[in-house]
Amino acid sequence: MSIVVYTLTSPLHDEKAVADATREFLGSLGIAYVFRGSDFSDYGAHDADLIYVRTGGTEGVFQRILPQLRKQSHRPFLLLTSGKSNSLAASMEILSYLRQQGLQGEIIHGSTGYVASRIQLLERVGKALQSLSGCRLGIIGQPSDWLISSHADAAEIQRRLGISLIDIPMQELLDEIALSGKSSPLSSSLLDAGEMGGCDRTAVYEGATYIYSALKSLIARHQLQGFTLRCFDLLTAVKNTGCWALAKLNAEGFVAGCEGDVPAMLSMMIGRALTGISGFQANPASINPETGEMIFAHCTIPLDMVERYELDTHFESGIGVGIRGYMKEGPVTLFKVAGDLSRCFIAEGHLIRNQSEPDLCRTQQVIRLDDPSLTSYFLTSPIGNHHIIFPGHHHDALEELMKSDLSLKT
Repeated sequence: MSIVVYTLTSPLHDEKAVADATREFLGSLGIAYVFRGSDFSDYGAHDADLIYVRTGGTEGVFQRILPQLRKQSHRPFLLLTSGKSNSLAASMEILSYLRQQGLQGEIIHGSTGYVASRIQLLERVGKALQSLSGCRLGIIGQPSDWLISSHADAAEIQRRLGISLIDIPMQELLDEIALSGKSSPLSSSLLDAGEMGGCDRTAVYEGATYIYSALKSLIARHQLQGFTLRCFDLLTAVKNTGCWALAKLNAEGFVAGCEGDVPAMLSMMIGRALTGISGFQANPASINPETGEMIFAHCTIPLDMVERYELDTHFESGIGVGIRGYMKEGPVTLFKVAGDLSRCFIAEGHLIRNQSEPDLCRTQQVIRLDDPSLTSYFLTSPIGNHHIIFPGHHHDALEELMKSDLSLKT
């Protein structure tokens, strides 16, 4: 049950005439919905709860039921109106009252096409928020030492998104890796169709797959929907990297981030909830403010994002396993949210080519922003260095989600 319609109606209006107008208006939208009428008992439990203001004279009715509605949901109020029978005027009075109470809401009104499109977008955002609530995201080994600005406010993330951050010691992962190494060797078929590059075969068939197996164990033990890994510690501890494991786990539907970067992990989780697809965590390597052209690079990319990939060593260390992935050229969206959810960055652009230069991390993407002026953000007020790249254009949906009052019922 995704879209549910509730109604506000003045008793002064003829019920049959109002019911006929309701069927005509809602039917014209061409969307699937469940009609609840004036029964608000399950209000707030769906992806989109629409209050259809059918007539004027309903302001007092809404005022009386508002305390009940506030107990059931902290989401913005969605006031749907056709404009007939002074319904738009009543909706404006109601929305003005909500603003005076410090509450959010909007009036959904306009052409049939606009109203239907707006409702579908709000349903999509509502579905994403519902899926985020209750998520458990692990921080394995704490953020890397160089991420001096990439901190997270766990209490605020819990309050606004319903996501719990779970601290997991690095030693717990190392113990699992050791156990994997003592068990039967994992099948090389786990490596899918990646081409062998500069990797040592032992590093691939044993080291990388042991790390993957150990991370899967931690996911199951802590009931995680995702995690971020202080991956550079593996270079000295087990002489390998987590790059291939992260690429594989992302493709399996988990969010798997690098370097213990919690804001990047959150950005990946929000984007996945909204779009249903993986995101590529990378950092800018160069920026051309005049053309909007940027190079992003990292040593891993989700395997479900690429048309093909090669296995190479990790760039900085020259050991272990790194991923050189080639993604289909076309529209992309860059996204990053701050660790306290106070702000975000969203920009649309196009992946114009993949490249493979020797002096950068293994996966390299050349992206041209649709609005070159947005490059100024990276040079004046960036949210850390890592940003998330999603295939396709998702600006409007991400913006809608992030501007919503994300506070959940307490």
